[in-house]
Amino acid sequence: MKKSETSRLTIGAVIQRLTAPAGLLEQTVDKLLFGSPETEVTGIVTTFLATEHVLEQAAALEANLIITHEGIFYSHHERMESQPEDPVVVSKRKWIEQSGIAVYRFHDHVHRYRPDVITDGLVRALDWNSYVEEHLPEACIVMMPARTLREIADDVKAKLGIRYVRVVGDPKAVCSRAGLLVGYRGGGTTAIPLFENRNLDLVIAGEGPEWETPEYVRDAVHQGRCKALMLLGHAESEEPGMRLVAEFLREEFPDTPVRFIADKPLFQIL
Repeated sequence: MKKSETSRLTIGAVIQRLTAPAGLLEQTVDKLLFGSPETEVTGIVTTFLATEHVLEQAAALEANLIITHEGIFYSHHERMESQPEDPVVVSKRKWIEQSGIAVYRFHDHVHRYRPDVITDGLVRALDWNSYVEEHLPEACIVMMPARTLREIADDVKAKLGIRYVRVVGDPKAVCSRAGLLVGYRGGGTTAIPLFENRNLDLVIAGEGPEWETPEYVRDAVHQGRCKALMLLGHAESEEPGMRLVAEFLREEFPDTPVRFIADKPLFQIL
């Protein structure tokens, strides 16, 4: 589906192209939060999360469609009835409505591409494509040259352009088999079985409850097992995937400006 010189690209057409590879999902958080499917697209911005800073940058670029991976009102399911009068929510909603910018939530469909585009974006950003052994629905298993946890952490920070990662385990431990789990997949239910089932030395995840997988790894190390965990941060693990979505849209709609915008790092180290 290419946009010809005379065609009119609508928001609905962009959404249709994005959702087609995953097919119809019975339950999903993906939806057009603001705007109309019939509106003509002047420019597209993809982002991990449409913060107010990202929204302002999109407006400055005259883009009228933002594709956000995560929910913009501070919860996965965006249950607005629980916070209808919160001043931060009210102010942000009013700004979006007055701006005329459309916001589309693109979470479930993109994770159901094969391979998962968000995971694949992280693999590509790390330049680990040649190490991939297996793509699972929830993770990517890689076999890389043996290096210490510290060396892998330094490599990850350099390639992702991030200042720090959090690790559990001996920085001098040598690791080669790793599982990449983006976003909130670092919880024990998802991450812990992979250590045994896929014989992993290392799990690299976005985030998860601190008393699940991190404590499992702590006990494993105490028992003398070579196990390690590296937490990148939710946004840091998923931004490369939304950058990949922008590349996909540029190819599909070459006559429409498409940009990826990342906000500044969320947390500060004091």
